[in-house]
Amino acid sequence: MAEIFIPFLTAFILAYALRPVCLWLERHRLPRAAAAGIAMVIGLGVCFLILSLFINLLKTEIPLIKAQFPIWIQNTQAWLEPKLNDFHINVDWGTFKSTATQKITTHLNDNSDALMTSTLETVFMSGSSVVTGFVNAVLTLFVMFYLLIDWDHFFKLVKSIVPARAQETVHHLAMHADGLLSQYLRGMLIVISIMSVFYSVGLSIIGVKGAVALGVFTAIMIVIPYIGITIGFTLAVLAALLQFGPGGAIIGVLVLYGLGQFIEGFFLTPRLVGERIGLHPVAVLFALLFFGKLFGFFGVLLALPISAVSLVLLQYGWSRYTQSPWYQK
Repeated sequence: MAEIFIPFLTAFILAYALRPVCLWLERHRLPRAAAAGIAMVIGLGVCFLILSLFINLLKTEIPLIKAQFPIWIQNTQAWLEPKLNDFHINVDWGTFKSTATQKITTHLNDNSDALMTSTLETVFMSGSSVVTGFVNAVLTLFVMFYLLIDWDHFFKLVKSIVPARAQETVHHLAMHADGLLSQYLRGMLIVISIMSVFYSVGLSIIGVKGAVALGVFTAIMIVIPYIGITIGFTLAVLAALLQFGPGGAIIGVLVLYGLGQFIEGFFLTPRLVGERIGLHPVAVLFALLFFGKLFGFFGVLLALPISAVSLVLLQYGWSRYTQSPWYQK
């Protein structure tokens, strides 16, 4: 059932994120349909910008890997061969180098486009076929457009389904969750914007190729706790290693990312995103694995906000439980 729900869940999340833009356009006397269409164009433009940066990052890294791989083998041989000789272990480095270089170069040369395509399909379609992915994309756009147009009507319909005696409680919980998510989304957008400039400028000063793409990609990955910054840091170290080899550039990347984590973790996120979510690190990791298993890459991206909403419901349920006569007696 996850493959069925993914387009609708994606459409709802995107419509929720783009609704402030749609409302701002409506306040400037644009028709609701036109405002929804323009908001969707803006959202898709941002998505395509991120996608182009990711493709540019792959196109920068792949040629560097092809160029530096033989040098890596040669350096590894110079460091490892004396140690292997001490244990009387002989390795045919010539054959290993030629075979490995040929396979890596051939694979990257012949399949670089296929590598990017398969990576993007894995990220955005979670293993679906091309046709299914296209249908899901069209369905997502269709549902998102009508959600933006009929947002208020949709929630009035949902409210009418809720029993009258529970409407006040449900409304309170919905407003609490909405405030939590709004704060999270606004804060994360500001944090991502600031850190994109920070990492892009820092990597440009170090001299890493594709600094802007790598910096923006690292900042966007902040939305995935723990895992995201690890991916961005690994790519930055790999890029510096491929371009400059071991040396000062690696130290520069270490200092840059250490300072970035300090600024983002101790200043930006507490002030702009806030600590209202309050999830334990173990709970965050569990949420990443759980929602990632259910909804693929989108589940990983949405694990934290979905967990925040779930936490609101759990806190309410726990308060009702502890106040109940059954618990107190």
